[in-house]
Order: sequence, then structure tokens, then C-alpha cells
Amino acid sequence: MLPPFPDDTFPGTESEPFWFLGGRSRLLVPGSRTNGALSVMEFLDTAGHAPPLHAHEDEDEVWIVLDGEVSFFVDDKRLDLHTGQIAHGPRGVPHSYLVRSESARLAVVFSPSRIEEWFSANGTPATRLDEEPAPFDIGGILASADPFHLRVAGPPPTA
Repeated sequence: MLPPFPDDTFPGTESEPFWFLGGRSRLLVPGSRTNGALSVMEFLDTAGHAPPLHAHEDEDEVWIVLDGEVSFFVDDKRLDLHTGQIAHGPRGVPHSYLVRSESARLAVVFSPSRIEEWFSANGTPATRLDEEPAPFDIGGILASADPFHLRVAGPPPTA
């Protein structure tokens, strides 16, 4: 079971959570508030969660571990991080992550902000009553990545 987000982490967050690749996600700071300079999202994932190795051609990405233990893979480096630590994924460089703890919560900054549209377009609304993630079609999600200059560079990392 994946718990809902804590209510008090980011006061004033207006967006509703949604399922994305089996985890809970929500937009905390939309690009519309920053004139497209950046956006901030929150991700809550369970042990073993790992997106495919991928690269954003237009965005830098910064991961902030809010809770849990996560391995980040950036190019040929592995960074094992825990609560309070931060990693950077430069634009154009293949990266991914693997949740090592029972669950992990991340705040992720994208600069510039446009990629947030891809996440929300491929998500499924989540409610506080949901106990299990919504099913998803990885093929369809990846097929929609081209207009956002997001490319898959390999399979998800494993332990």
C-alpha cells in the first residue's frame, strides 16, 4: 500500500495527486508561477520503483530526498542517497533512480518547466482512498515523450 502525501509538507499546494508509473505524484510549483523557469513536483514511490534510464534534452533535474533511501544513476555514476540529500541530473545526460527503502518521497525540480505537462498528461487521478496504484501503459507513456524531447536510454536500474 502506498500512503497518501502528508498534508503539511508544502503549504499552499493546490494540485491534486495523480498516479504516474505506479507511484503517487503531484505538482507543487507549476511553471506558470515561475514564467516557465522551473517547476517542482513531488513523487512518492515504493521499494524497487525505478523509471527507465532516460534523458531530458531540455531540462536540468534536481532530486531532493525528503524521506527514504534512493540510488540515483547519472551517466555512469551511482549515488546512494538518504533523507535530506540532493542529486543533479544535467540536461542531455541519461539518468534514473531506484528506491531502496520501503518507500521514498522526492521533491524534484525541473528547469525549465515544460516537462510537467508530460507527467500530468500521462497520469491518472489519485484519491486518499486509493490503496493501490492505477494501472498504466508504459508503451503509451513513452510514445508521448518525443514532443517533450525526452528519450529513453535504457532499461530501469536494478539493485
